[in-house]
Amino acid sequence: MEIGAQIKKYRAKFNLSQEELAEKLYVTRQTISNWETGKSYPDIHSALLMSSVFQTSLDQLIIKGDLELMKEDIRKEDIKTFKFYGNIYTVLLTVCVLSFAPLVYYFYLWGMAVSLVLFIITFMVALKVEKFKKQTDVQTYKEFLAFMNGQRLDEISKKQEEAKRPYQKILLAIASGFIALVILSLSFAILKFIN
Repeated sequence: MEIGAQIKKYRAKFNLSQEELAEKLYVTRQTISNWETGKSYPDIHSALLMSSVFQTSLDQLIIKGDLELMKEDIRKEDIKTFKFYGNIYTVLLTVCVLSFAPLVYYFYLWGMAVSLVLFIITFMVALKVEKFKKQTDVQTYKEFLAFMNGQRLDEISKKQEEAKRPYQKILLAIASGFIALVILSLSFAILKFIN
């Protein structure tokens, strides 16, 4: 990816270490390293700050070929792979939640062991899904494409959406926990009723 080489070139030109550049862009040194090695891409705000720090235009910093590479990262195959792992995660999570009560009720310690193994597998798939989401940063590509096409990003609504994300994740976790509790309670109630 040429943007990584460009960042490295300009950083050397201005005699900045990765840490010094990270401070100016309000990111971590590891983030700068990831950009330079092509593991991830800077977002539009970081790129604009970089162009200011490096006293160059965004067009000189971001080479058009980089946009094509970003676009390649979100190919249909990637979306298909993401959906595949997402579906596996959904099935495993459902099985994990629904099977816990019957397994523990009928097999006690062995049931707990099987539930634990199922939970660990589900957790590993969830980590794989999160890693895949980070690798294919669709938002970055869309921001750059909009900027290069002369479209203005609505800063206020974008900042509001970014501010909502942590709260949305907390609410989603609470809702998921509540649903799991209800399903487990119903499972135990049904098992008691049957016996």
